[in-house]
Amino acid sequence: MVDCLKPSWVRRGLTFITGLVECLCFAGIIFGWASLVFVLKSEGYFGALCVNATATNGSQVLDCSGQDEQFSLVFTIASFMNNFLTLASGFIFDHLGTSVARFLGIGVHTMGTLMVAFSSSALPGLLFPAMSFIAVGGIMLLMTNMQVGNLFGAQRSTVITLYNGAFDSSSALFLIIKVSLEQSGVLNHPSLTSNDDLPVVMQLLYESGTCFHTAFFFLSACSVLHVLRTIFLFPRKFIPYPLPDDYTYGLSCSKLRPSKESNVSFEAPAEEEQMSSHAPVEQEKSFRECILSKLYLWHVLWLAVIQLRHYLFIGTLNPTLEKLSDGEPSLVSQYLNAFAFTQLCGVLCAPWNGLIMDRHKHKPRVEGMSEQEADLNSTVLSLFLTSAMALVFSLCAAVPLLSLQYFTFIVQVLNRSFLYGGNAAFLSVAFPSRHFGKLYGLVMAVSAIASLLQYACFAFVKTFLHGDPFYVNVALAVLVLLAFIHPLSVFLHCRRLASERAKNRLK
Repeated sequence: MVDCLKPSWVRRGLTFITGLVECLCFAGIIFGWASLVFVLKSEGYFGALCVNATATNGSQVLDCSGQDEQFSLVFTIASFMNNFLTLASGFIFDHLGTSVARFLGIGVHTMGTLMVAFSSSALPGLLFPAMSFIAVGGIMLLMTNMQVGNLFGAQRSTVITLYNGAFDSSSALFLIIKVSLEQSGVLNHPSLTSNDDLPVVMQLLYESGTCFHTAFFFLSACSVLHVLRTIFLFPRKFIPYPLPDDYTYGLSCSKLRPSKESNVSFEAPAEEEQMSSHAPVEQEKSFRECILSKLYLWHVLWLAVIQLRHYLFIGTLNPTLEKLSDGEPSLVSQYLNAFAFTQLCGVLCAPWNGLIMDRHKHKPRVEGMSEQEADLNSTVLSLFLTSAMALVFSLCAAVPLLSLQYFTFIVQVLNRSFLYGGNAAFLSVAFPSRHFGKLYGLVMAVSAIASLLQYACFAFVKTFLHGDPFYVNVALAVLVLLAFIHPLSVFLHCRRLASERAKNRLK
């Protein structure tokens, strides 16, 4: 019989692997929107908004800018809800625990997938609440999964960033739906002529003749697996950090002996460790002190600026590719497939960020620097690399060259993987752990408000720039320069505290 005094490696392994699958296949599928739009257009969603127009050469063309605007609005609202309601999710998680947060998230996510399954070209308005529900439910699944990193001690940052990378890679799910429909002849503009070069999973989908609505009914049915995982592989409250020696979690262990789950926040340090420390115990910051600190304010700006650049890129990718390819459907589909395939690499790229932080924190400390400040200082390189990649991504996205977009896709997925993994890891080491859910939710909520500018940018490009986003892309590249303030601020903060502590020791 498995010893329940500690979580066994089998239980930990199952928790980790199933969490990875959950994040990879369900949590962030909203960000595969560009691939789904291609399917929805072929299904005739918002097709009534396409009108006949006269081109500059006098020929008759079909103007679908109204249709594109509706699709952009669906994604804008969904991405806003994904981030803005994370604040409410954080409060629910911090105050009611893992089980309540997960059951709520599973229910919301399931409602969203069912709405898409029941939608049609006659009921395209269902996409607005459906995609918002999918986005909100997905972020709640991610938030509850990130605490799994606490089961792995020294590799905690690596696990957190890996899960965030899996969240990004889940956007490729809509690519699988798109390609399977192309190969089964459902879509009007297949870009692939043979399924021999497809991954095995896509060949199986092709052979089974998967259809658009059936795929979403299947996603809804998978909610049963999420519920079972919540019951058997998660604690009712939180997974603490550091992990107590007698800690247990999961239904089977709770039946065998009294539960040893911690009632503190999932990253709260053990009281014994604080008392055994030679350094004086500092008073923990309140939630208000945290959100008014320079570290947090610069972090909010850092995330909001870079995220706006990503959201605008994803939300306008389909019309941008149509413009760069002169409206050639096969080329648009080819580049959308390439974009979605690169998103799969997010799960491979994200752990690099965690490894950078976990490795850097074990280097010799600067004189006077505490262990907590060393952990915080280890995030500086990650924050700087993320900002640098965002700048390169913004510059590439601003160049109106179709072939360059392949490189843009690669930099985008690297930057996105570093962005969200680094965000969670930074908050986990920079602030008191009992506020993690609220701080994580608030930074996502504020960045969501900033992300609403993407629709204003889209409307500005359409109305005043005649569909050419070049100047807006250049302006966003300049705006991204503000992100470099954050790593500099963290670096100076750590050095200042270390210098003050070293001076105090000399007195």
